Amino acid sequence: RLTITMKPLKTAITIAGIAVTIALTTAFANIKKLNTPGDKGFAVVELFTSEGCSSCPPADALIAKVLKENSDKPIYILAYHVDYWNRGGWKDAFSDAAYSDRQKQYSHWLKSSEIYTPQAVVNGSKAFVGSEEGTLRNTIKADLQEPVKTNLSLTGLKVIKNKITVKYKTEGVTSNSSLVLALLERNATTKVLKGENAGRTLSHVQIVRKLQSVALTNTSGSVDLAVPATEGDNFLPIL
Repeated sequence: RLTITMKPLKTAITIAGIAVTIALTTAFANIKKLNTPGDKGFAVVELFTSEGCSSCPPADALIAKVLKENSDKPIYILAYHVDYWNRGGWKDAFSDAAYSDRQKQYSHWLKSSEIYTPQAVVNGSKAFVGSEEGTLRNTIKADLQEPVKTNLSLTGLKVIKNKITVKYKTEGVTSNSSLVLALLERNATTKVLKGENAGRTLSHVQIVRKLQSVALTNTSGSVDLAVPATEGDNFLPIL
């Protein structure tokens, strides 16, 4: 496991790996090595949700509350809007088949036959109903106490037009690991007109709008993330 934390300005970076999980927030500046083996852990919370699911708003509200209450802790939240609810009469504008595929991949990794919403996955290893507040908080609390076993250094963060480039160096990363790059929208509100949530106005936070996977074939290198020019400050460029 890897963790990197700094106080964020407009940019946050979250790197989630298949065999390792890397989480960090950063400003537009050079970054030094930020963790050493033995440091306490972090929690990457991935919520699979949908505007077409009447059980999802409580989970969306829960991650918003956790995010607000823990701004000073290494807790990183990503909300994926799956597309398989779109057949229910309402098309979620934030949905993407790639997020449904990611949930299916977790089902394979965790040896589970269940795919449902809302579902939360913490640090890629624990899955449960996303609206279960006690389970979510207890899982986060336990993972924050886990020691870090791998180092990650980032330097030379550059923002050129609509592209972010950052150099990385790792120590102790296992084979077959990947960096999953994402672009998050900070928050959004939708008035749902059809489907199970018809007539409701839904609020969302940390919405994943793009995923990009990069194999960690070397202990050092650089990664790029394209940021759409029209997205504006409401978006977090995520690595």
